[in-house]
Amino acid sequence: MQACSTCENHNKCRLKEAGFFEICPKLGALQKHNEKTQDCAEKPVDPVRESLSLPDTRIDFKTLSKYFGYSKFRPLQDEIILDVLNKKDVLVLMPTGGGKSLCYQYPSLLSDGMTIVVSPLISLMKNQVDSLKSNGVDAEYINSSLDYNEIREIKSALRQNKIKLLYMAPERLTISSFLAFLKGLKVSLFAIDEAHCISEWGHDFRPEYRQLRLIRESFPDIPIIALTATATPKVQEDIITQLSLRDCRKYIASFNRENLVYTVRPKEDTLLQIVQFLKNRSNESGIIYCQSRKTVDSLTEKLQRTGYCVLPYHAGLSQNIRSQNQEKFIKDDVDILVATIAFGMGIDKPNIRFVIHYDLPKNLEAYYQETGRAGRDGLKSDCILFYSYGDRQKIEYFINQMADERERQIALNKLRDMINFCECNICRRVVLLGYFGEVLDEDNCGCCDNCLNPKEKADAVRETSIILSCIDELGERFGIGYVADVITGSKSQRLLINGHESLKSYGSGKDLPKKSWHAFIRELIQLGYLELEGETYPVLRLNQRSRTFLMGCITGGEKEKVFLTKPDVQEKAVEPEKDAGYDGGLFEVLRVLRKKLADAENYPPYIIFTDASLKQMAALRPRSLNEFRKISGVGDRKLEKYGAEFVKEISGYCEKNNVVCKDHSKMLSSEYTTLEMLNRNLAPEEIALKRELALSTIYTHIENLIISGEDIPIERFIKREKIDIITKAILEVGAEKLKPIRDKLGDDFSYDEIRLVRAKMSVLL
Repeated sequence: MQACSTCENHNKCRLKEAGFFEICPKLGALQKHNEKTQDCAEKPVDPVRESLSLPDTRIDFKTLSKYFGYSKFRPLQDEIILDVLNKKDVLVLMPTGGGKSLCYQYPSLLSDGMTIVVSPLISLMKNQVDSLKSNGVDAEYINSSLDYNEIREIKSALRQNKIKLLYMAPERLTISSFLAFLKGLKVSLFAIDEAHCISEWGHDFRPEYRQLRLIRESFPDIPIIALTATATPKVQEDIITQLSLRDCRKYIASFNRENLVYTVRPKEDTLLQIVQFLKNRSNESGIIYCQSRKTVDSLTEKLQRTGYCVLPYHAGLSQNIRSQNQEKFIKDDVDILVATIAFGMGIDKPNIRFVIHYDLPKNLEAYYQETGRAGRDGLKSDCILFYSYGDRQKIEYFINQMADERERQIALNKLRDMINFCECNICRRVVLLGYFGEVLDEDNCGCCDNCLNPKEKADAVRETSIILSCIDELGERFGIGYVADVITGSKSQRLLINGHESLKSYGSGKDLPKKSWHAFIRELIQLGYLELEGETYPVLRLNQRSRTFLMGCITGGEKEKVFLTKPDVQEKAVEPEKDAGYDGGLFEVLRVLRKKLADAENYPPYIIFTDASLKQMAALRPRSLNEFRKISGVGDRKLEKYGAEFVKEISGYCEKNNVVCKDHSKMLSSEYTTLEMLNRNLAPEEIALKRELALSTIYTHIENLIISGEDIPIERFIKREKIDIITKAILEVGAEKLKPIRDKLGDDFSYDEIRLVRAKMSVLL
């Protein structure tokens, strides 16, 4: 826990273990670290934990386990739920897969009345209701897909208080007769899902969402919880204003999806790149986004000819075909959907292993929302974006056709942020999270292409001098493209009319292509040598750092060293990481069983169990219902309904393949937690820091895991040459005691390294 150095008289503004912040008692909102707060309480009070300890608290972990199969809440969920139960208005920002739905579904089970959930899409309502019903929760939806008799039956159940959650579209609230019907019911909460749709500053503004202001007017005493995965600070305030939220508690979780791998690739031989990527991903679900219907149809046909199980989705298809294709994708009858951005909102499919953007998204909010559909189960997933200047120019053209000047400027600014993400040479997470106002503490996330395969840097004093001199000669009055034109000796009419072909810097960098100079300039901006100022036509400005550099060039003094990314370096494709820690054969057997059960009930497979639950089953291999109940996501209803069949399948697989079942007490112990973190590609040092354990303890865990049969490659922690030397020493001295081995090897070898090699040898020999 880290104290906030700028929060006066406030000892509780501390960083939570998961990266979130505790509530400031008087402000009632989560404070960002180092953000100045005022009028904080003098005493270190934790209102959440105080409330949780009160006799009348209604948070019940038995209910959480019974209906949802979880033994604890994720970060922030308990605080949000407590506010909802205390009838406070709440705004929740959590990334896709972060657990937003539970924040209103769980308290609905503890409240006397009913929760009304406003949702933008029929598919979203159906998925949510199907999932709740499979968990034993009374939920229904009312929308245009139902006939008169079906709606009448649901209304009858509502009057009898038999339904805890009712889903509907925002338009239905404007029907006066239906609004009057709702007023006659006992409503305890309104939940507004995808709340960013209410703001014209958001990326997916929907005018019908503005009608939701009727909720506060018609139900002034009923609390409202608004939830979204993407909202800039401006959109957040607009949501609060439009819904008339009172004394609103704002909960902002980290936007960082640690399990997603972000990669940007050049849009060259794109089909070949996609096919190569898919080659090692059989039976994995994925979405490929395209900007136009024509591209969707063309790419779908090419992939089908290549032998992949692919279907299209766009607004040009009939409603019936769209629904069929979506249903097949959700039920794992088809692996890949090639779609326009018309597809995605409300798709609650947790096992999407990759999202590919064939074309450039228009803004980072849309990109974040679309990539957020991957890996909702928390397992590692890939997000690949193909980028080209042609796509950028195409989007700019359409933006410039907008009649409204303000809308045009908003769109251009958002596109520039998108381009900055694509062209950056630093950690992509730093850029992406920075857009949403979040600071990543580390420079290397270890999970994007720039961090996994750092591009080679080279001395760029000459290139920096050329760029800064050109900007200076141009009087700091032009943007990136124009400066690159001058440097490369362009013959553009605008440049020639301005007489800039006579500048000393004209053509000084014609040995490199224009796109390389674009990249150099953007990197100098990121490194703090240049500023980009202005809205409609941003221009490059020098600053103190760049002027000092130029002065050194003019006077012949010592120049500051500048290293920039070498141009035209083709990134190596990030190879898929093999899943470890579970039996892949058993996982496939369980997938087949899940599909069979899902088809019989006309459910998507993930409604039965998610991939994450199946992988835990394949790791723990439960052989009894009591052991099966310990699997994450197994509640009472699912244990009763599916437990016997899954246990039977697991037992049969183990007997057929002579698999020795693992000791559950050990697998659920601290060592297994370390194994899970190792499988997420975390280094032992990171695990020790996150778990607040000694590094030696983590190495002891790894040693025990290896001895117990876990296949952990020690080359991850020790260089191959060292392993060979340690192995030779152990063979010479013996493995009984560590000290003689260390004495023979010397101080360049640690006890932890020796223990891991010894453990590996004990398994292999």
